[in-house]
Parts: sequence; C-alpha cells; structure tokens
Amino acid sequence: MTGQTQRWLAFDTSTESLSIGLTVGGHSDVRTLAGGAQSSVTLIPTAMEMLAQAGVGLSQLDAIVFGRGPGSFTGLRTACAVAQGLAFGADIPVLPVDTLLAVAEQARALVGLDEQPLTVLALLDARMDEVYGAAYDWNGQRWAPRTPVQVGAPQHFALPDAPRVLLAGNVFGVYGERLPLGERVQALPTAAALLRLAPALWATGQAVPAEQAMPLYVRDKVAQTTAERAAAKGAT
Repeated sequence: MTGQTQRWLAFDTSTESLSIGLTVGGHSDVRTLAGGAQSSVTLIPTAMEMLAQAGVGLSQLDAIVFGRGPGSFTGLRTACAVAQGLAFGADIPVLPVDTLLAVAEQARALVGLDEQPLTVLALLDARMDEVYGAAYDWNGQRWAPRTPVQVGAPQHFALPDAPRVLLAGNVFGVYGERLPLGERVQALPTAAALLRLAPALWATGQAVPAEQAMPLYVRDKVAQTTAERAAAKGAT
C-alpha cells in the first residue's frame, strides 16, 4: 500500500487503560476502555467492531501496530498475543512500538509542539517502587532515542540537559517528590500516539513478521519475594 492509503490498527494494553485506534485513509477512530485483566476480553471484539464500521478487513491493513513495552507484564502478553494472532491470520506484518516513545509522542501532542525541538523524559510506573524511563529527542519532524530504556528507583532518573524538556508519564501522583523537577505532563501510551508514530517507523523498516511480535519487558521479575518486601520496608 502507498503512504496515501495507509491503514493501521493500533492498540496499547501496557497500563491501566486499553487504548485502541484505527486509521483508514487519513481518518482515525480512537477509543479508550478499561485495561488490566479486561483487555484480553474486550480488545479483539472492539477491534473487529471498528474494522467492520470502517468497512475494512484485517488483510487490507498495512500492519498491526502495538505497544510492545515496557509496562504491565499481563498487558504486554495480551498485546503481543493479539497482535501476533490477528497479523498471522491476515498475513500482514506487525509494527512494535516502545511504550515510552508513545508516551513522549503523546506528551508532545498535548503541549501542542510540532516543528519546535523538544526532549521528553518518558516515565511509566513499574510497580515495586520503580519506574521505567527513557529520554527521546524530537527535532521537529521525527523522534530519536537519547537514552536506553531503563528501570530503577524514581530518584535515579536525571533531567536531560536540553533547551526544552518535559517529564511525561503516569508516575507523578505516586513518585512526584522523588522525581526531578521540571515541566510535567500526565501522558499515557495511547493508540493515537501509536498511529502518529507508525508512518515514520514503517518507512524506516521497523515492521516485522507476525511471529516476531515480542514484548519488551526490561525487568524479568514480576514480583518481590517476601524477604525482599521486608528488606525494602526496613530500608524506608
């Protein structure tokens, strides 16, 4: 398909919200639903409903765009399984997108910056008293990673040295005082952000076969042991 007729189905299930969107011929339909455990139940029926309303079949899409992580372990498994299943059945590729990049893009849109340079430190709650974080630079046309994706204590993330910096994510209510000072934007990795990112990622060859729809966990451990929780509590 040409760039003028791009068709993407995008979704993110990495947080407490399920965000799903469809772009067909420049028109986008984006919806936000309850996430968490409900994502596995509502994601596919909602996607099928949106496709039917748009009069588009799965095989007519350029790709399935999904937030690959980091984020909720259960949510990432859901996103990868659904993306893989839908894409494999329709014989189309998948387009994995880092959820922190989607956070940065959502923040950029929320503050209304287009062609002006911007740096975003994107942060998502990783639970267990940690956050996922990565910084990205926007040059007015496209994004470039400034730091790798990391997980750690909130106070370990430093504000990048750049002319205009935003802190963006869902961590401020929980870890606000332990994060660096700066301009803050509450932002999630939405399907709208994924849809805006998709064309540039597609153009640079980021699409992969359906079987390569893999999550980006960053942290392998899902929960602390009883001893680790006790040690953490004693250290506070």
